[in-house]
Amino acid sequence: MQLSHAIAAFALLGATVPPVVMAQQNPQPRPRGEYLATIMDCGGCHTGGALAGQPDPKLHLAGSGIGFGIPGVGVFYPPNLTSDRATGLGAWSEAEIIRAIRTGVRPDGRVLAPVMPWHNYAALTDADARALARYLKGLPPVRNATPPMAGAGETPPAPYLTVVAPPGR
Repeated sequence: MQLSHAIAAFALLGATVPPVVMAQQNPQPRPRGEYLATIMDCGGCHTGGALAGQPDPKLHLAGSGIGFGIPGVGVFYPPNLTSDRATGLGAWSEAEIIRAIRTGVRPDGRVLAPVMPWHNYAALTDADARALARYLKGLPPVRNATPPMAGAGETPPAPYLTVVAPPGR
């Protein structure tokens, strides 16, 4: 008698578990821009603590205090990508964000650091580039000033990782 109760309870439990499991396996689809920022690993460089293996959720895409040192070029710190007007992309238009992502050129005309893989992102479709820019513009503002870049021979203001690349051809 007790075995049949256990089987009945198991069957009842089994009938209710699959929808819960299915919901966990198939989360709601992300908006396209968030999806692109995730697969492009924007957070891997632009989230505070990520380069040290300890990403801070409060600094998601708000820039990094750890930079990239490129011998003979300088040290660059991944900037804040949130909508904060003072320390992030809040003052940039969608078109300016798209231009920077695709061409490596900022609104002020400066070229992005060589570690920014804009050459790869240049192939984004117009719709995907727009979705990514809208996602970044829609991020809540996080006031987080990142260290300024240091030119070759200057003392970097914060820690950095050295990037070694093979010589060009």
